[in-house]
Amino acid sequence: MTETPPLYELLGGETGVRALVDRFYDLMDSAPEAQDVRALHAASLKGSREKLFMFLTGWSGGPPLYIQKFGHPRLRMRHLPFPIAERERDQWLWCMDRAIDAGDFHPVVVEHLKTRFSEMADFLRNQ
Repeated sequence: MTETPPLYELLGGETGVRALVDRFYDLMDSAPEAQDVRALHAASLKGSREKLFMFLTGWSGGPPLYIQKFGHPRLRMRHLPFPIAERERDQWLWCMDRAIDAGDFHPVVVEHLKTRFSEMADFLRNQ
């Protein structure tokens, strides 16, 4: 029986996770379809890029970088100061779906990521 590698490895490890995060934030920063969710972020996306990279690294089975630096993610609590309604959720998912599609991931990985991110984004709605 063959053991399935961790999601982190299926994403390409550090390089793959970093590329996914960079594609995501590049889209958020440039696409008119993401203007409302982009407005919730600081002028520079550098900090957001690093936090998402650290979070996704641990979330996908890699080193727990985010937890080591910031403690438990407490995603809902950390996102409460930002008004996240359906529009912001959908714009975030628009960027993430396109970032995933631009990667060279197995279709099963793509489906898994899109399902989990959709659940996560919906969970973070607070409006």
